Amino acid sequence: MPLMMPPVPRTLRKGPAWQIAELFPDQGDWDQEDYLLLNGMTNRFVELVDGRIEVLEMPTKSHQKRARILADAIDAFCQRANISGETVMGAYPVRTIAGRYREPDVLFAFDPERLGEDFGEKPDLVAEVVSSDRGRDLIKKRREYAAAGIPEYWIIDPEKRRVIVLTLKGGKYVPLGEYGPNDRAASKVLKGFDIDAGLLLA
Repeated sequence: MPLMMPPVPRTLRKGPAWQIAELFPDQGDWDQEDYLLLNGMTNRFVELVDGRIEVLEMPTKSHQKRARILADAIDAFCQRANISGETVMGAYPVRTIAGRYREPDVLFAFDPERLGEDFGEKPDLVAEVVSSDRGRDLIKKRREYAAAGIPEYWIIDPEKRRVIVLTLKGGKYVPLGEYGPNDRAASKVLKGFDIDAGLLLA
C-alpha cells in the first residue's frame, strides 16, 4: 500500500513549502553532499558552517556592479599580461577549512584545476563587497580565508569608502594597503595589477 502524506492544513497552503524543507537535514546535521545539492538548486548565496546552513542576503545592484568591475578588470589585466588563470563571481562555493564553504563575491586562481564545476579550493585571490553583516566579511571571513591559505583578500567597503587589500604572512592577513576613492588599489599576487579604487566605491 503506498505511503500517503497527511493532508496539508488549510492554514499552511500558502507561504513556504514546509514539506519540501523537511526533506533536508536539520540545522547542525548538514554535510558536504547535502550542501552542494542545495547549492545546485538555487542562485542564492548559501554557505555551510559546521553543519549549519547560512543563507546570505541577496546582493543589491550596486553590490553586484562593484564585484563585476573588479572581476572584469582582473580578466582584462590577465589577458593583456598573458597570464593564465580563471576568475569566477559568486554565487560559487569555495571550500575553506573542514566543514565550511564560503561564497566570495569574486575569486581568482592561476590554476583553473582548483576550480571545479561545483566548488573551488585554494584560489589565489578572493574579494568581498562588505554587506550589512559587516562582521562576516571583516572578521569571520578574514580569519577563515587566512586559515584556508588564500594568499590575498580584497575587502571593498563602500560604507567606509575604502578598499583594503590583505596579504597572507605567517598564517594571518596583514594589510598590503588601504585605498580611498582617489587611490589605485594594487595586488601582490597579480604583480602589476592595480585598479582605480573610486570605480569600486562609486
